[in-house]
Amino acid sequence: MAKRKGPEGRAPAARARAAPRPSAGKGPPAGTNPSASETEKLQKVLAELGYGSRRELEQWISAGRVEVNGETAQLGQRVSTTDTIRVDGHSVGRAPQAGCRVLLMNKPAGVICTRRDPEGRRTIFDDLPKLRQGRWISVGRLDVQTSGLLLLTNDGALAHRLMHPSSGLDREYAVRVNGQLDDAQLGTLKSGVTVEGERLQFSDIQYYNGSGSNHWYHVVLMEGRNREVRRLFESVGLTVSRLKRVRFGPVIMPSTLRSGRCLEMGQKDLRAVYQLLKLPLTLPRGRKAGGRNRLEAEKTVLLPYPELTPRA
Repeated sequence: MAKRKGPEGRAPAARARAAPRPSAGKGPPAGTNPSASETEKLQKVLAELGYGSRRELEQWISAGRVEVNGETAQLGQRVSTTDTIRVDGHSVGRAPQAGCRVLLMNKPAGVICTRRDPEGRRTIFDDLPKLRQGRWISVGRLDVQTSGLLLLTNDGALAHRLMHPSSGLDREYAVRVNGQLDDAQLGTLKSGVTVEGERLQFSDIQYYNGSGSNHWYHVVLMEGRNREVRRLFESVGLTVSRLKRVRFGPVIMPSTLRSGRCLEMGQKDLRAVYQLLKLPLTLPRGRKAGGRNRLEAEKTVLLPYPELTPRA
């Protein structure tokens, strides 16, 4: 990773570490089935696409409102990205009629990522721009004490593809810990450790700077498991005192994006991201550039990335 202006600055160009991506429209070879690691529970997929809570969707499935590949779905059924899902007879994963939109949020620490909080705490959805139809879907989550880049979209198919491990999109974080890693600890974190039955590892880790008991690192993960960065450092005896995501795949958080604010991805960047993920894109119509929640059209939030189509 290239040297930065500061430990939480713009992330460097992504290295060629992304896993191979499946060709659009092609399923697994005949006579084979996706492995468990390539599938997810149906209610989880639909919840991430913005159809409702998992509990609500379990009731929909039990009531026969959901079909997979033309057959009535069963509770607990697992699906892959090649399966065709329909809810109440309507296909899942179509581009929003009003056009696909993506927001970049600089999430503050202390804000939660759930849509509603029974304790009345502030959530990421409280101050988002209104949509005429549909709703904003969070692309994954950051825990309450983690800050930084969070993507939101009104396109369920895009959210699902961005989050799914088969897309091979990595995540980069700036991390402050209470100590400095030695060579043995660095090797351990890159080769992987088993924590509570899960195999965790950084695909890359680079020291930035620090003094005394506070030292900054930039780390890269291929997936975003629960508290993975914190658990990895804890496994070698260090505690994370600050954690901030600075990149999700090719998307970086602009250094000018203030904490708690959102900016909207421009249309050229949208085209590049959708082409990267081999998804159909419907652009919003009649929207003007600029404004509180929209990036200036000439500014990009993308870095060079494996298989990323060059901007026009």
